[in-house]
Amino acid sequence: MNKRAAGFTLIEMMLVLVLLATSAVAVIISLPESKDDKVKDEAARFHQLVQLLGEDALLNGVDYGIRIERHSYQFLELTRDDWQPIKESKFFTEVDVGEDINLRVEIGGYSWQDKDRLFKPGSLFDEDMFAEQTDKNKIKPPQVVVMASGEYTPFTLDFEVDGQNQFWHVQADELGQLFLLHPGEELDAEKKR
Repeated sequence: MNKRAAGFTLIEMMLVLVLLATSAVAVIISLPESKDDKVKDEAARFHQLVQLLGEDALLNGVDYGIRIERHSYQFLELTRDDWQPIKESKFFTEVDVGEDINLRVEIGGYSWQDKDRLFKPGSLFDEDMFAEQTDKNKIKPPQVVVMASGEYTPFTLDFEVDGQNQFWHVQADELGQLFLLHPGEELDAEKKR
């Protein structure tokens, strides 16, 4: 008598596993990214870029700046012609974080919600008092300066998802220490060491 074994062959089982894995990958890829993950990723990205910028400034002896807007930030370098966007860099470009993420910067404990008030007529740094300015396309100065000595302008940058009161913070002190803080986390003396 010739008995045939009941069950599946190894090839059939492997084919089923490949099909299941392929469909699982397709489902995972099609899942929307949560806003919380996106804001965390953007804060971590900014943190890493600013660390890299600080190292570059120290190694190359160049002063850099960061111009922060409501939904974007731009890396600048100080040249003879004032602040200019960093050229020929694949990392230090203008970064748009998206309309659903708001950026708010505090310099040395003071919020810069009133954009460039130091650079408006009648302010301490009114450039029109000293020279006639004709160039309307002049690049706005950075709020954060990364000096060639490795020092930073002390700042806190908040990344917030629209409508939520949860902030990821990137905080820097004047000594060049940079911190990434999750929502609700505060910088204490332990971390500053």
